[in-house]
Amino acid sequence: MIPRAGLSRQILIAMSAITVTAGLLVFFGTYLAYTAIVAFYPMPESESSLNIGDFLIVGVLIAVTLPIAALISFRLARRILEPLESLAANARRITAGDLTARARVGDRALGETAALIDDFNTMAQRLQDMAADMALWNATIAHELRTPLTILKGRLQGMIDGVFEPDEGSLHALILQVDGLARLVEDLRTVTLADSGHLDLRVKPVRLAPEIEQMAELMAHDLRASGFRIELDLADVVVDADATRIRQALLALVTNAQRYSVRGTITISLAEGDGEILLGVADEGPGLSPGMATRVFDPFVRGEPARSSDMSGNGLGLSVVRAIVEAHGGRLRYRGAPGGGAMFEMIFAKAKRHPAAQDA
Repeated sequence: MIPRAGLSRQILIAMSAITVTAGLLVFFGTYLAYTAIVAFYPMPESESSLNIGDFLIVGVLIAVTLPIAALISFRLARRILEPLESLAANARRITAGDLTARARVGDRALGETAALIDDFNTMAQRLQDMAADMALWNATIAHELRTPLTILKGRLQGMIDGVFEPDEGSLHALILQVDGLARLVEDLRTVTLADSGHLDLRVKPVRLAPEIEQMAELMAHDLRASGFRIELDLADVVVDADATRIRQALLALVTNAQRYSVRGTITISLAEGDGEILLGVADEGPGLSPGMATRVFDPFVRGEPARSSDMSGNGLGLSVVRAIVEAHGGRLRYRGAPGGGAMFEMIFAKAKRHPAAQDA
């Protein structure tokens, strides 16, 4: 608790000292001025010196002004102390774990005090929001891990009990579950490192077109097997980037299009404009609803797969892409593709040293 008596006493002493000092300065200042005037315009000695009456007048004036100063000091102390006491009490509540505590602003005429209370309440709200997000994050992670772990445990227990034969198909299914867990762990790691500012990047000038062409060649077979074909529209530009992380983000966008769009063409474009590099992935539909478009980059948000047999993923793909792009100082945006599908664009600053770029 802020000591009300201590601060009030200090304010009272300060106000009283100011009152007495001001009274004495005015009195003796007036006397000195009067003495200077008398030097030029002489008066009788009895009229030019201080007497007991003068000191009595000063004493009476100080006796009258001191209670006024005390009243003002107490009122000022109360106005200052009330919000500060509220601040101290609610800070203790937050320390004890009650993140709903908020301080009362009180008199906003004290601008600095009101600003302090507002900043404290903003901080408390952010702490509450972060705690709620962390609780939701932990619950969601637990839910995401529980399903593949349950499947793995059930399958392995069935093999031990003789219910399932440990044939190649069963083992392959278990490997798929382990791969899913590994992807989830790696995605969580990437997002967490990016949020904390510790995502490891090896940035250097990179010609992206050869990198993308090589990656598209590797993905083409699996895409054709799923009913997709890939098209490239690439400008020969250079970006200061970590090529491995860019490939990771691009793969996530293509996988997202493969999972959530209708069969057709997936277009990867690379262009330059207004001092920026735009790397985009577009599909042929159905795109995102307005409500989904506003939260599609949030962790664990999933759309509806275009085909019921598709796996729905872990809801971290676009969060990983955004984390990688923002770690590069860029931004990720969604807009409708010309054919009615979805277009996700990674936007980077143009590289400053083109000659340093090397072919893939």
